[in-house]
Amino acid sequence: MSKRKRDETDQPRLLPQKRHYRQRAHANPFSDHGLEYPANPENMKWDSLYPAFAGKDKSPEFADVGCGFGGLLIDLAPLFPDSLMLGMEIRVQVSQYVRDRIAALRVTSEDPEDNSTPTVPGNYQNISVVRANAMKFLPNFFRKQSLSAMFFLFPDPHFKARKHKARIISPTLLAEYAYVLKPGGIIYTITDVKDLHDWMKSHLDAFPLFDYVDEQTLRDEGKGPILDAVFFSTEEGKKVERNSGEKWLACYRRIVEVEDGP
Repeated sequence: MSKRKRDETDQPRLLPQKRHYRQRAHANPFSDHGLEYPANPENMKWDSLYPAFAGKDKSPEFADVGCGFGGLLIDLAPLFPDSLMLGMEIRVQVSQYVRDRIAALRVTSEDPEDNSTPTVPGNYQNISVVRANAMKFLPNFFRKQSLSAMFFLFPDPHFKARKHKARIISPTLLAEYAYVLKPGGIIYTITDVKDLHDWMKSHLDAFPLFDYVDEQTLRDEGKGPILDAVFFSTEEGKKVERNSGEKWLACYRRIVEVEDGP
């Protein structure tokens, strides 16, 4: 009698492993061939990225720009189950890893004994990722004043002066971030490069639509779990921790203006 072939569903579902998704540490944001993006936010089909929320007319509230391997998204997902979060990553293999990781977590975190349909979707249904160049196409994804938080965690420092134009914080880009952030929304930046920290902070300080907010104030407002994830959830943050390095945090609040409106 022939041995029954083991069904693939019997195999343990494993999370993807980074060694199968090799990629350079950083990518050139000016060489982004092959990207797909919506013509405008109204054309973005969020239901396809967040199927558990289909038909609820929801869009992302948190955007992790240059999300890397998705550590921040994974840590924040269970803390804000009602809020959709989107990772934006330009590198092909890294964005595919995050996509596969989320898909695996959605399956492995399901309770096979629970056949009921939860009122509020959970189990990582509220996070997703797109391969995108946020430096060029951010307003194509997000409506005006739709985000409550944006994260720039350990971005590429672009050390050479001639490459500073590729840094993710600049006056031109800050205008776009102010456009998509709700008044009161927070920009979180962190890096282990003091020069980059000073650069980002100086540009944010000079921009009229952002006010600096210190860490303790944010913790007093209940944002401590977000800050903890900013410090410790990413691969880069963990590497700095292992090497006993220093991390430089700077957070800014989108100010409320009389002109702010629909």
